[in-house]
Amino acid sequence: EFMQYNLWGKDPRTDKDFATEVRRHYAACVSYTDAQVGRIIDKLEETGADKNTIIVLWGDHGWNLGEHDIWGKHNLFEEALSSPLIVYYPGIKHPGKKAAGMVESVDIFPTLCELSEVERPKFSIGTSFLPILENPKQTGHPAVGYYYKAKTIRTPDYRLIVHDDGGIELYDEKVANKEVVNIAESNPEIVAELKAKLDGRLKSRQLQ
Repeated sequence: EFMQYNLWGKDPRTDKDFATEVRRHYAACVSYTDAQVGRIIDKLEETGADKNTIIVLWGDHGWNLGEHDIWGKHNLFEEALSSPLIVYYPGIKHPGKKAAGMVESVDIFPTLCELSEVERPKFSIGTSFLPILENPKQTGHPAVGYYYKAKTIRTPDYRLIVHDDGGIELYDEKVANKEVVNIAESNPEIVAELKAKLDGRLKSRQLQ
């Protein structure tokens, strides 16, 4: 996407100085957005509305800034699929505490239903992550995703990517370089186990 709208006539994949400049602009954008969120929270506190307001700061995707030689979001690697998610609500037990539990975007809606004590509609999918908000040490659950002609499942230990043409990628998330070395060929049992879980999850959501 970045390359599609690149109006500078430069390529960050080959121009290191331009790559650094782009990363600085990205960081500036994040800082600017953070400042605007701060203004909203200040106004909530000024009016007293913070006493009965649930705040969710969420991004629907991450962004590759050169990782895997990608500048954009259209891929199934960690940088694109790991998105910002910050939740605050009156009475939260551990404000500011970082939680490592894995959740999905579809989990936000049932979580808000539970927090606001609204009956959850039967058509909704996802799992409330209120237990993680109450105890940041909770582990969460594997996350699935899909893009174009491929689908993926991420567990605490592995990421499996399955392509429609039969290609398989398996990455060990416990190692330092993470999604760089494809270990699918040497780990057929793990591939089979994760593929079954992935197919089951997507079938339950009627996305197959």
